[in-house]
Amino acid sequence: MIEAEEFVEAARALGYGTYAGVPCSFLTPFINYVINDDRLSYISSANEGDALATACGSAIGGRRAVVMMQNSGLGNAVSPITSLSYVFRIPLLIICTHRGAPGVHDEPQHELMGQITNEMFDLMRVPRETFPMHAQDIPQVLQRARDYMGRERRPYGLIMQKGTVDRHALKKTALGLPARAGRLLHNDTQRRTPRLTRREALWHIISLTPLADTIVIATTGYTGRELYAIDDRANQLYMVGSMGCASSLGLGLALARPEKKVVVVDGDGAALMRMGNLATLGAYGPDNLVHIVLDNEAHDSTGAQATVTAGVGFAPIAQACGYGLSVSGEEPGVLVRALQADDSGPKFAHLKIATGTIEDLPRPKVTPPQVLDRLMSHIGSRF
Repeated sequence: MIEAEEFVEAARALGYGTYAGVPCSFLTPFINYVINDDRLSYISSANEGDALATACGSAIGGRRAVVMMQNSGLGNAVSPITSLSYVFRIPLLIICTHRGAPGVHDEPQHELMGQITNEMFDLMRVPRETFPMHAQDIPQVLQRARDYMGRERRPYGLIMQKGTVDRHALKKTALGLPARAGRLLHNDTQRRTPRLTRREALWHIISLTPLADTIVIATTGYTGRELYAIDDRANQLYMVGSMGCASSLGLGLALARPEKKVVVVDGDGAALMRMGNLATLGAYGPDNLVHIVLDNEAHDSTGAQATVTAGVGFAPIAQACGYGLSVSGEEPGVLVRALQADDSGPKFAHLKIATGTIEDLPRPKVTPPQVLDRLMSHIGSRF
């Protein structure tokens, strides 16, 4: 058995200062230790996939990150593991507890995942080993992880068994997060006919996001492809998978790089998929984060099947979740207000747009790692 301090301090010496995750009783000592230390950062995520995407954003910004989760939630992280960290080659340290391990009595819901946890990591091509149970083993384990991540630029897993870490008391009764009474604005009173196209909305966003001062993250599907087709700039990242994770990645990046305005361009389907992350962004989101949802009430890139957003008020939801400013409407002024506001906390813009895309829409000719390397070079960060 080890003390939480022994591992966290060894990891800190290697540059790991950001932790994101969802609690498990096995992880409680780690979480408590990180929360107690004001020099470390803990982000309590709505689910394990968002935690992993937030850690990816932190790593892109130059801050090494650790993701913590219970194996029962490993399924929630499959998409960002396989189509975000793997595709873009983002190194992360994943600590996953092994509830329901073979031969260990546990609750019935852990039985199957306990049997297949190691195989899940193998299937996702994430090398793993048992989390160190003795203090003297910690440096070697962290060095093996560091060597692999430095060489391959991909995640490395540590599987934590029951009874690995001794108790550590939580000294803080709250996370110290701000309680915001954000502003809610409706930018226009009449429906625009016809609505803006996605291309028109993206042109406005480009005009409001200077190359030197901003980072633009585009959600998967037509949004990223259209942004690439209009103007392929070094400050842009095109998500090609991990649907719904653009906003959580943006949170990690905004926290890591407070001197840059980080603009997430989301879609209505993606926002619905991980709506719980609105609460995480509202709680942890810094002043330099702007979250835009372009809502055409459809899954456009798969045939324009309708979403349920015709009756969804994203802006009031964002306000209730703690965003500093939430704006909605159908005019370009929605984007101007959100991107130029000086309200404290993250800003949210809900813009209704038309379905459809530009003719002969291209796919990016640059690979995801090339796009990421270009962005990181542009902002001066490295893994």
